[in-house]
Amino acid sequence: MAANPKSVVVLDYGFGNIRSAERALARAGAEVEITADYDRAMNADGLLVPGVGAFAACMAGLKDVRGDWIVGRRLSGGRPVLGICVGMQILFARGIEHGVETDGLDEWPGTVEPLKAPVVPHMGWNTVRPPADSRQFAGLDADARFYFVHSYAVREWSLDTHNPSIRAPKVTWATHGEPFVAAVENGALWATQFHPEKSGDAGAQLLTNWLDTL
Repeated sequence: MAANPKSVVVLDYGFGNIRSAERALARAGAEVEITADYDRAMNADGLLVPGVGAFAACMAGLKDVRGDWIVGRRLSGGRPVLGICVGMQILFARGIEHGVETDGLDEWPGTVEPLKAPVVPHMGWNTVRPPADSRQFAGLDADARFYFVHSYAVREWSLDTHNPSIRAPKVTWATHGEPFVAAVENGALWATQFHPEKSGDAGAQLLTNWLDTL
């Protein structure tokens, strides 16, 4: 572990693979705490927002612990946040599941919709297509593979938005039946649709890249 490890809070709002994330971050050199405490989440060097399951349920759980406020306040102060899986999806404007539309955190434009693919869920290893100057994927080969488990995704990206904080996000794509957003890097806000904590050496490198920004 580094001499002065960065502090990371894994937000515990009832949804997410928090123990795997805790172990992966600790291996990458972070000092990790799992908590829903508002002050600790606000004051940590980095905040990881996990997520599994349904978009609407995750949003409800997040609001129950004031996670929407925590994310918004951290980002307004330029403090790093990393969203994983549904923890990424809820950062978008809305999610549609079984015909029900739920508002997300609206940090980015876009709608989380069902994937159109021969086999759903998309479960297993896949490659991604990051932009050339991506800091998220620095040090990784073009054929690096990451572990996905999801049935919903953002299938279209548009910068038409009322949110003035959005400045030239770097969008990474993957394909399963059709192209979808696999990761986003936007200043202090990073997110991945895949699970870096389950993605072996490639995932560990991405987490290290994030810790280097804290």
